[in-house]
Amino acid sequence: MTEQPEARRITGPHLLDDRTGAAMDVACPAAEAGLAGAWAATARRLLDAVGWGDAVVRVREFPGGANLFASAPPDALYAATDLVELAWAATLAGGAGAQPAPDAVTRLRERIARERDPRIPALARAAAERGLTFLHDDDGVSIGSGTGVLLWGPDDIPDPDAVDWSSAGEIPIALVTGSNGKTTTVRLAAAMATAAGHRVGFTSTDGVIVAGETVVPSDYAGPMGARMVLRDRRATLAILETARGGILRRGLAVRRADAAVVTNISEDHFGDFGVGSLDELADAKLVVARVVPPGGAVILNAGDPILRARAAALGRPVTWFATDPAAIPAPAAGRAFTVRGGTLVLRDGDAEEPVVAVDEIPGTLGGAASHNLANALAAAALASALGIGLDPIRRALRAFSSEPGDNAGRGNVLNVDGVRVLVDYAHNREALAAVGRIAAALPARRRLLLIGQAGDRTDDAIRGLARAAWALEPDLLLVKELGGYRRGRAPGEVPGLIVDELRRIGVPAARYEIHESEIAAVRRALDWARPGDLLLLLVHEDRDSVMALLEPASAPQRLE
Repeated sequence: MTEQPEARRITGPHLLDDRTGAAMDVACPAAEAGLAGAWAATARRLLDAVGWGDAVVRVREFPGGANLFASAPPDALYAATDLVELAWAATLAGGAGAQPAPDAVTRLRERIARERDPRIPALARAAAERGLTFLHDDDGVSIGSGTGVLLWGPDDIPDPDAVDWSSAGEIPIALVTGSNGKTTTVRLAAAMATAAGHRVGFTSTDGVIVAGETVVPSDYAGPMGARMVLRDRRATLAILETARGGILRRGLAVRRADAAVVTNISEDHFGDFGVGSLDELADAKLVVARVVPPGGAVILNAGDPILRARAAALGRPVTWFATDPAAIPAPAAGRAFTVRGGTLVLRDGDAEEPVVAVDEIPGTLGGAASHNLANALAAAALASALGIGLDPIRRALRAFSSEPGDNAGRGNVLNVDGVRVLVDYAHNREALAAVGRIAAALPARRRLLLIGQAGDRTDDAIRGLARAAWALEPDLLLVKELGGYRRGRAPGEVPGLIVDELRRIGVPAARYEIHESEIAAVRRALDWARPGDLLLLLVHEDRDSVMALLEPASAPQRLE
């Protein structure tokens, strides 16, 4: 049995190709594996029939299904989704020799004619020829970025000859992706650029910020948030958190970036868009490297074995970062940021320059937050690649703390009436292990851990989180429902999986509880706690409400 899913518009470089177009993910059991190839043949016939003979078709098969993609001009992407769906429906009905009905082809041509606006692809080509960013969405089109952006509404799109190209310009643009550490790396790099005098625009899972002002407070780590920053004339530099979901769902927002960071590759989101392994996840995240020109910088974590293995195939020089200098691949030529003798150093070829002592970086919590040391190295490498000098990098590293005002929801250690509270965003096993390393440096009479998971993870991943949580040996484990992140799951289904796994591995019933919401679980944690206890609160959904509960009686705490 196969499904008839909806196609989606692809607006930038993505897993299957660099062109705009439309994509669809289909369930295709082993007995019907040939359907993906049959779809490609049908889509090819349709593309030719509507006059898109230069379009390409891409198929990526995975266990149980396939990703299907057909390229299309940027001014006909809604019509392209119709074409992809029509090709799939015809394939299901007729197999390899499927021929879409003539009237369906006629309607598709009419849809294309209604949607087409020749000015859009003409502007895209003209901008590319001049090395300028081109963005197109329902709000209109823009050329250039930040202080050099030119923007027109959908009713005012000009012909290329009518554009004053001399008034368009570019700001430095950086992309940051990875499984963990993206938001902290973005915030740190933004602090470094701000210290250098830039009006920084950045996106993250916490919102869109330009020149210190919050433009949008929610998760905008995808193309929409990137467009907000790049179209803001205040911005002199852009740092864009680039989530895996955005890359796979829509593609990158830009076709050129001066630098790109991949923080790490760890197990998360398996099953989404047919990505089911670390190598496939690396394929998705390394799309960011494709938009960095030869003179730019691709910045990779040398402590990640998959990234080390992939570096040579990127065809671009790599700037490495690693907390362990022995992890940085030979040869010694090239740039790297690492730690030697308790000091963060910049290595350039055979020369090394000290940047700042590790114990001067408050975000590392005295070295307990080793993952934040890696984030600091990544941010320093990124800032340096964007032309920021070591002095502002040093100032930012010394000033950027683990307190909520600098890095809200990431490694915040508070004292609440004698109870130590760690608030963090950890959402997978690797991140939970990092929380465990911080907890190990925090003496406590008793320990409580709050966990939850979004519904778009596989059952195995959810059960794995339960095992990783219990490995931290909490005295009480609170399991929360994330009502805003069920993502197709029934109410109570995800907490039920976690608790079922806890029972399976023999956790006593008195050592865990289920709570209907994040805020209810935090209230229970505060009621349970006594002076000398440690609360490890993994907060994902209601951080502002949680912090409002904690802050009246709390004070930020540094580890001694």
